[in-house]
Amino acid sequence: MNILVTGANGQLGNEMRIISRNSADRYIFTDVNQIEGQETMFLDITDMDAIRAVVHAEKVDAIVNCAAYTNVDAAETNAELAETLNATAPGNLATAMKEAGGLLVHISTDYVFGGEPYNTPCTEDRTGTPTGVYGLTKLHGEQKVIGTGCDHVIIRTAWLYSEFGKNFCRTMMNLTATKPQLKVVFDQAGTPTYALDLANAVKVILEDYGSHRGTSPASPYPKSGIYHYSNEGVCSWYDFTKMIAEYNGTTACDVRPCHSDEFPSPVKRPAYSVLDKTRIKETFGVVVPYWTDSLRKCISNLKEM
Repeated sequence: MNILVTGANGQLGNEMRIISRNSADRYIFTDVNQIEGQETMFLDITDMDAIRAVVHAEKVDAIVNCAAYTNVDAAETNAELAETLNATAPGNLATAMKEAGGLLVHISTDYVFGGEPYNTPCTEDRTGTPTGVYGLTKLHGEQKVIGTGCDHVIIRTAWLYSEFGKNFCRTMMNLTATKPQLKVVFDQAGTPTYALDLANAVKVILEDYGSHRGTSPASPYPKSGIYHYSNEGVCSWYDFTKMIAEYNGTTACDVRPCHSDEFPSPVKRPAYSVLDKTRIKETFGVVVPYWTDSLRKCISNLKEM
């Protein structure tokens, strides 16, 4: 298959580059940001004509949409831009795949939840109750993708980190190495997600879709729908930081738990956003690693870079 990846210079996009090296499929990596040394096609996913042109020229069979407006706080004062990138653009990609008879794998977020109190893992059919512009625009994106009627797999994920770009793991590796004391919130629970693990799950889904096209090329993909993926387990941001410090060898930093209200924010974060992964495991046979095992691997890779 010919697979187009948007947002290819972000965390997940860079991990998709890594997994593509061992794939029989052809990957086309696109982004609006160009990085020296990275082979990246320029593509503005807010431009429907540009998307159609690339899909036609490259004979694209599937799109993996890793692009998004992800600055949660800034989204509160940039609602129009967030809506364009998180809702309108995925709708464009879905329309292109509907016209081409292909699949859209769209990455969404645990921030579609948060408005209702609960303490059990979120299943895919739980009603979205976002508490801020970012979560609301990502929910709108899901709705637009589904509304096109294209073959689609929407993956909600959470607490993404990797060896690439700015993320919580890399930030805390630096802070625990340079600060004598650190306060981190303990009243928000979720599960970290190593972007490489998510990329491998996406690869499994793409291979399954390729098999479907090989046997029933004209029929709708029967596994279209919403799925959840994060690593296994649950922790707070405080727990996450403690493990980062341990694996990074920076335990001299005194990491202390604190309440969320000690760090005022324009957005109320989900207090509990653990994602139930039953559906993706049963449908695709995806194996989900435990969060500390993946964190150890990522930090080991970072220390070797």
